[in-house]
Amino acid sequence: MIHPLVLSLETALIATIFVVATGLPLSYLFARLSFRGKTIIETIFSLPLILPPSVVGYILLLLLGNDGLGRLGLQWVFTWKAAVLAAAIVAFPLFFRTAKASFENLDDNIIDAARLDGSGWNIFHRVSIPLAKHGVIAAVMLSFLRAIGEFGATLMIAGNIPGITQTAPLAIYDYVLLGDEQKALILSLFLTLFSFVMLAISSIFAKKSV
Repeated sequence: MIHPLVLSLETALIATIFVVATGLPLSYLFARLSFRGKTIIETIFSLPLILPPSVVGYILLLLLGNDGLGRLGLQWVFTWKAAVLAAAIVAFPLFFRTAKASFENLDDNIIDAARLDGSGWNIFHRVSIPLAKHGVIAAVMLSFLRAIGEFGATLMIAGNIPGITQTAPLAIYDYVLLGDEQKALILSLFLTLFSFVMLAISSIFAKKSV
């Protein structure tokens, strides 16, 4: 029971790191720039938020399977790496949309004043990120919670392999099927309490960003 929980935390942490590394600059660029095709790209970024997780998992399975990148030697299907990828894909939209909204709320006068004395990169990490930090922190926490609760896409692309890819949500599913109500209840209560605390904290940061 402990291993699936630890695996969930590790998977969610690594997935969130990837989400922040890619989502932070992208959310800033999409908040500050206007260009042709922007709405279409934003819609694609947001699709994992509304698509059934099983559909996301199936798409990843097609991309990484033997008819996709698998034939090039990338053997990620039914591995822990696939679980991380699935968690990152479904968590990305929450981070992107929340962080983007935070950057959009920045005072343009402050950004314009900073632009007189610095390059775009300096403005990004010395002005914009500090000003939007509360919203960004809320985005990080929301994406982490989404990653730790991922089930459907993980099951499709990584499987439910005890000790390898079985995260806490998958373990709960197994416990219920096996009739082990006590373990299912303990894990469910822990995830519920953990999510409640994290969500409450993220809400506080989100309010500070307004």
